[in-house]
Amino acid sequence: QVQLVESGGGLVQAGGSLRLSCVASGRTSTTNRMSWFRQAPGKEREFVAAISRSGVSTYSTASVKDRITISRDNAKNTVYLQMNNLKPEDTAVYYCATDRIGDSRWSYWGPGTQVTVSS
Repeated sequence: QVQLVESGGGLVQAGGSLRLSCVASGRTSTTNRMSWFRQAPGKEREFVAAISRSGVSTYSTASVKDRITISRDNAKNTVYLQMNNLKPEDTAVYYCATDRIGDSRWSYWGPGTQVTVSS
């Protein structure tokens, strides 16, 4: 099993920045990509960004691509999401997820961290 715990969320004004962190523990040697998703009130969970195991390849959704940076520190089993120029529509619970080597499904999820952007 793998456990994920997010942190770094909070209340920020529009135009501000936040850096989210997600620490993985347990059988992390079996994990591959790490990702961030978010879910706004009344909406479905949506993909935000992902990063390969090596950290070389990253992917992000178009709506945030120019404002976010995903990175990871494998020595710390941690993935980060740097978010800049935040907008009220970025308000959501942000979840970290990881898949297992050989299985592309997002198998493990953290409990989430709330990000609220005020206008």
